[in-house]
Amino acid sequence: MDKIKFGTDGWRAIIAKEFTVENVARVSEATGEWLLKNYDDPTVFVGHDCRFAGALFMETSVKVLLKMGLKVRMSEGFVSTPMVSLAAQRYNCQIGVVITASHNPPAYNGYKLKADFGGPLAPQHVQEVEDLIKDICGVAYQDVNFENYTVNGTLRVDDIETMYVEHVKNNFDLQAIQDSKMNLVYDAMYGAGQRVLPRILPNVNLLHCDYNPSFMGQAPEPIGKNLQELEQYIKTKENVECALATDGDADRIGMFNGAGEFIDSHHLILLLIHYLVKYKGQTGKIAIAFSVTPRVKKLCDHYGLEVITTKIGFKEIASIMVTDDVLVGGEESGGIAVKGHIPERDGIWMGLIIWEFMAKSGKSLDELIDEVYEIVNPFKFERSDLHITEELKQSIISNCKAGVYKGFGDYSIKNVETLDGFKYFIDDERWLMIRPSGTEPVLRVYAEAPTLEEVRKILKITEETICG
Repeated sequence: MDKIKFGTDGWRAIIAKEFTVENVARVSEATGEWLLKNYDDPTVFVGHDCRFAGALFMETSVKVLLKMGLKVRMSEGFVSTPMVSLAAQRYNCQIGVVITASHNPPAYNGYKLKADFGGPLAPQHVQEVEDLIKDICGVAYQDVNFENYTVNGTLRVDDIETMYVEHVKNNFDLQAIQDSKMNLVYDAMYGAGQRVLPRILPNVNLLHCDYNPSFMGQAPEPIGKNLQELEQYIKTKENVECALATDGDADRIGMFNGAGEFIDSHHLILLLIHYLVKYKGQTGKIAIAFSVTPRVKKLCDHYGLEVITTKIGFKEIASIMVTDDVLVGGEESGGIAVKGHIPERDGIWMGLIIWEFMAKSGKSLDELIDEVYEIVNPFKFERSDLHITEELKQSIISNCKAGVYKGFGDYSIKNVETLDGFKYFIDDERWLMIRPSGTEPVLRVYAEAPTLEEVRKILKITEETICG
């Protein structure tokens, strides 16, 4: 039987290969055991996103948990990860389970664990669940009849999408966005945000907001290269102010300006800090993952805010948000959270903050970014995902650890940071980073510089240096 391991953000595997009904049952049994060990009379919330057989895998998990004597609440239809996190918090559930592989390619599905505070379960607790996974599921769950459990009150089915919509309405000036007459676009990437955003803002133009578990063969990750259709849509229409894209489970964000240029998460994190501090008068610490631009530190120095840098994986940021007064927590890969919501990534929530910022200020996204540039200077960023052999990947990581790379082409290295990966600083305006993915068989190379042309030059030189 396969050894099931949780990565940076849950367990993920290929559907019908490792991600099977039986293996989902094994993980669910371990989740149930962990709950019964740690809580009296625990409740768990289970939901699924738009991936293939999501409902089947959700029902499998629910059956196992019910048979083990737990109280279970489950979603009505597909939902986003932030909805499940919010439900876990609102309904006082000790665990939230989301059947999702987030931004991974269509062949994958996965199993995420959420804590009672409405964010990722802490790494040590995830490890405890993993350690309880048996080789074969010992629960005879196949004969579970949901109707019986619904009648006796052990199982409840909840419309958490409506709960989420009401939560949004209570926290945003949606009327200001509507009244601004901005021409906005939303690309759900066939993911779990496809129904909810049109309910929140009915006048937004929609792309890929229909049910398609194959995602048209595209990994639903909201990065520039995966959003070519959205980019072309903006350039063709010519009157679009801003576009928002979210991933498969709607917890990650991507954005485009009115010219059809992708706006990465570094810029979005800076914009959120700028808006919440300067315009809304909010305060708090800023928690960022190791791969985020050091310009966040520059902006925070300007505003007198403390910055905490964490290892990569949003659960690291969430752990700090639960114990500290954190205003914004963010990572390079599109996962951002803010104070006043749950300590969880939420692509739609972050997009609405930026749209509200635009509506209230009467400024374009570029004009708002220029405000940030006045403090931190203009910059560009890109990431390359190198699909290389495991042997070459391990060789490169060994070279990084041994300090082999003193420079990349014409660029000499000033200093290296190794909190989680290898971040090479060229000067105050330029850096690159090498790190293996925690969820996919790829080596990631990141680069930042004042211009996109130079970013791509650094990425090219780095790849040539490390791959030979």
